[in-house]
Amino acid sequence: MNITASTTLRPLLLAATVALLATACSTQPTTQRYVNYQPSPRIEPERCYHCGTIENISRVQNARTNTGTGAVLGGVLGAIVGNQLADDSSRGRRNTATVAGAAAGALAGNAIENRANAESFDITVRMDDGRRLTLNMTRLPEGIRSGAYVRYDGRRLVPLR
Repeated sequence: MNITASTTLRPLLLAATVALLATACSTQPTTQRYVNYQPSPRIEPERCYHCGTIENISRVQNARTNTGTGAVLGGVLGAIVGNQLADDSSRGRRNTATVAGAAAGALAGNAIENRANAESFDITVRMDDGRRLTLNMTRLPEGIRSGAYVRYDGRRLVPLR
């Protein structure tokens, strides 16, 4: 019985071994899961070449000298207006009106230039690219203060924040 059991078991054992080896050798599709980490591109804020932060604002008295341009322009303008307003019937009145207009215009132009040059502000701006820009302005625009972020467009400062 022992011999018969071993003879009947042997083919079964051989079949089981062959089946086991066949399954071990067979390949199943494998799914590989991996993460390919690529950092997202860093979004650089657009650099504004004309933008910066105000570092300092200082008041300047009599910073600009009076060039006399206001008096000359005022005199010329006054002479033209005086000549046009004079009565056409008399040459003397026309000349007197022209001279009076020139004198009044020169005085007014000089006064305007003096007032414009009387007070100004030196504004120091640290630009985004590292430059330091100092502007002299006769009046401070609204929103301009120390620490404000501004854009300079070539003639004026515009607050951005």
